[in-house]
Amino acid sequence: MIVDDSAVIRGLMSKWLGEDPAIEVVGTAGNGEMALLSMLRYDPEVIILDIEMPVMDGLTALPKIFQINPKVKVVMASTLTKRNAEVSMKALSLGASDYIAKPDNNREVASSQSFQEELISKVVSIAAASRLRNNGEVYIGEKSSLIDKQFTSIMKTGKVIDKRRFSGKKTSILAIGSSTGGPQALLVVLKDLGLVNVPIVITQHMPPTFTKILAKNLSQSTGLDCKEAEDGDILENGKAYLAPGGYHMKIVEKNGQKIVALNQDPAENFCRPSVEPMFRSLIDIYGSEVFAIMLTGMGHDGLEASGKLVEAGGTLIAQDEETSVVWGMPGAVSRAGLCSGIYPLNQIGSKVKEKLVGRT
Repeated sequence: MIVDDSAVIRGLMSKWLGEDPAIEVVGTAGNGEMALLSMLRYDPEVIILDIEMPVMDGLTALPKIFQINPKVKVVMASTLTKRNAEVSMKALSLGASDYIAKPDNNREVASSQSFQEELISKVVSIAAASRLRNNGEVYIGEKSSLIDKQFTSIMKTGKVIDKRRFSGKKTSILAIGSSTGGPQALLVVLKDLGLVNVPIVITQHMPPTFTKILAKNLSQSTGLDCKEAEDGDILENGKAYLAPGGYHMKIVEKNGQKIVALNQDPAENFCRPSVEPMFRSLIDIYGSEVFAIMLTGMGHDGLEASGKLVEAGGTLIAQDEETSVVWGMPGAVSRAGLCSGIYPLNQIGSKVKEKLVGRT
């Protein structure tokens, strides 16, 4: 179901989503109140929910939607303003599965191929993950993007391989990759982790504006000093550096110091920031002293670099399927046999702490 006060946006989304054989658009609504009245009639699996609407806005409607159907998946949709980014973060904390950044006006929405592809990918992937978790049927249509086909292939292939031991080497840096469902997963992990004596670098798939607000929220909620990374930042123990939206983040060494280097090189695995360049850069500098975590996320970003990281002696763990919003990224590294452990979200922070103090 599509909920947006713009008839143009509702029409465009309905057309795009309806053209994918994997998706059925069961209904639309012009505001939150209409959406609530329509839910029992439509019984949607996924709702695209606008934030700014008359009568009842998206944030007000969200908890009421979950009261009607606690299992429905909600993707928030908003333009990239600071206020909308803050509201989207609040929505994620209230149970929304993900967000999608709309272009600034209807003309840009209509002409944006990337927005269209992202919309379809998120709807299919989130619904597929929910169905697989409940042993339901998953169908990927011909128009669904490549990222969804890869994700579904990973989810359906073989058993999870968990064969590697924790490295005996010391840990000098903690690296985290995440995407769909990542903001809330990061909050749990960093809060459980507490203060540490190594730097933390994070790549979360997010657009500009959102990453600055996420870093601020993580600092306020966890007590950890977390910032949106800037080019030239010198890594410090006990601080977390979040790749800014629209930029890949690498770590380089200059004059004996570890420094953040940002770039706008082409997207990798449809993503910028991508986990791949961050992980690759850490191998060159830290080798076997990297401890990496792959949290919930769509697709398989970070898989290739994770293989190289583990070959270099680094340690990798992943979030398990049950607690992931989408078990794409952690599922990919798990299926590849790269993980020293696959854990529920509420155990990851404590497992990392054990490794850092030498008990694992």
